[in-house]
Amino acid sequence: MSNQAEFERMLRSAALRVTAPRLAVLTAAHAHPHSDTDTILGHVRQTLGAVSHQAVYDVLRALTAAGLLRRIQPMGTVARYETRVGDNHHHLVCRTCGVIVDVECAVGEAPCLTAANDNGFVLDEAEVIYWGQCPACAALPAPLLHP
Repeated sequence: MSNQAEFERMLRSAALRVTAPRLAVLTAAHAHPHSDTDTILGHVRQTLGAVSHQAVYDVLRALTAAGLLRRIQPMGTVARYETRVGDNHHHLVCRTCGVIVDVECAVGEAPCLTAANDNGFVLDEAEVIYWGQCPACAALPAPLLHP
């Protein structure tokens, strides 16, 4: 789903005006999943030229609120955005290089995990982040330790 007509349809169905910055942010987030704000800003500027950091923040906020983007923020990292929304998938994060990869739901239907005590909450999502090393980083030689 990477064509502009589809993104325009998504914006209209979310009751959002179709604007060049919104289209550029959706295109960047789709082409570069798990990108942070600065990365998305760089791609938007390649497309539109001059655009302010605040404008991109505002678009990201609006698209996230409308459910067109998902904001994730693994512990110790900056917020990142993706277009894969509404399916309660999870993420693998490399502790070495920081790459983030989607992984399907742990088990069963959303929410994937059942809380021992829901305290009266109506649960609709479980967020799981798996941490480790990606294959490329795991294949690197271990650093030498100096006494």
